[in-house]
Amino acid sequence: MYESYFQLRERPFALSPDPDYLYPSRVHREALDYLRYGIETQAGFVLITGEIGSGKTTLLQALLRGLDGQTTVVRLMNTMLEPRELLEAIAIDLGIPPSPSGKPALLRDLSIRLVEERAAGRLVLLVIDEAQNLGLPALEEIRMLSNLETEKSKLLQIVLVGQPDLRQQLDLPRLEQLRQRITVSYHLQALDADETERYINHRLRRAALGAPLQFPREVTDRVYARARGVPRLINVICDATLVYAYAEDRRAIEAALMDEVFAELEATGVLRPETERPGDPAGPVRPPLSPRQEAAIPSAREEEVARERQLAAQQAEIRAREDQLARRERQLAEQQRVLAEEYRLFRSRQAREMTRASVDPRRAAKTWPPARPGARVEPPPRVGATAQAASRPRPYVPPDAGDWDPRQRRGFWDRVKHAFLGGPVGAVEDR
Repeated sequence: MYESYFQLRERPFALSPDPDYLYPSRVHREALDYLRYGIETQAGFVLITGEIGSGKTTLLQALLRGLDGQTTVVRLMNTMLEPRELLEAIAIDLGIPPSPSGKPALLRDLSIRLVEERAAGRLVLLVIDEAQNLGLPALEEIRMLSNLETEKSKLLQIVLVGQPDLRQQLDLPRLEQLRQRITVSYHLQALDADETERYINHRLRRAALGAPLQFPREVTDRVYARARGVPRLINVICDATLVYAYAEDRRAIEAALMDEVFAELEATGVLRPETERPGDPAGPVRPPLSPRQEAAIPSAREEEVARERQLAAQQAEIRAREDQLARRERQLAEQQRVLAEEYRLFRSRQAREMTRASVDPRRAAKTWPPARPGARVEPPPRVGATAQAASRPRPYVPPDAGDWDPRQRRGFWDRVKHAFLGGPVGAVEDR
């Protein structure tokens, strides 16, 4: 639109994260140094945070452009993922084909690929942008990934980039283990007025085809006052300023033009009205506080932090109880399974015994009924002797004989003697 009018090869204030237009401010140089140090030393987790529009993504682009060919980069931009989806996204970036197998198989394939990369002399760098969108289970899954290591070094270097909400999540007691593994941390601050002036004219020089266009200091100060040093808002205001200058055929950018630009951006909702603070949900600027009220602010903040920690502790306790109940349910289910299996085996053994007893009568005679104490136990008949024993005559047994022995019966001459002489005869006579 206005590029040829101002002799520019492209729009200098486009919102795309182009590392060619990265202005090396103090905070951006320090953040880039921290990132390079963390990657070169493989110092565990690297954490970079900053406000919305502070230039985090542009900083990442500049970092990744400067890496050598011995670094394999896995970059996640969409972080609205569950833990399993997070692992699948990492595996896809590493060239691991998707598999319907379970999570253990996915972790095994991922570990094998990381070992192969290390054997080839390459470092695997996992960069997660917008990490504040990750839930607590996904952050815990990332911590578990950092356990993939050899005896000498980690197999995976992890960089977390996000908004200040990410630091608040990491302060929760549940993520204490992850927070302890963060060895490099930096927070991007907004630009000051001097850096805002240099930032604007730096981008104009990078896009210029001839003599570069410049914004005077009074214009950049007005831009800084409305954007509060946030690079993205600076780009929005400056791009709209060039559009208005082109529309009104103005070669020079003056402070009077900024009033029209601000009015239009406020009318379209791009900028908040000047009576509102950016990021303040209450809207209008509050009146100044008294010294007593200002002194009460830190204590109120401490109480709020204490309440948040108490709530986090209660949530952790509830989760611990839920885990305990889940373990108890699993134990009861396992006990029920064992009892059911034992009952099935008992019924199976009982059925086999009954089957054997019905097929083999001798086996039943051995097992039931049991013999009386002191009674004679007859040996089982020989095979083929059953019919012969059945045909043999049995001796007469009186009904009241009890355990009468056939050998005790009286002979012929004993009965004659008793008939003629009379007298009692003993139960057992001498022979």
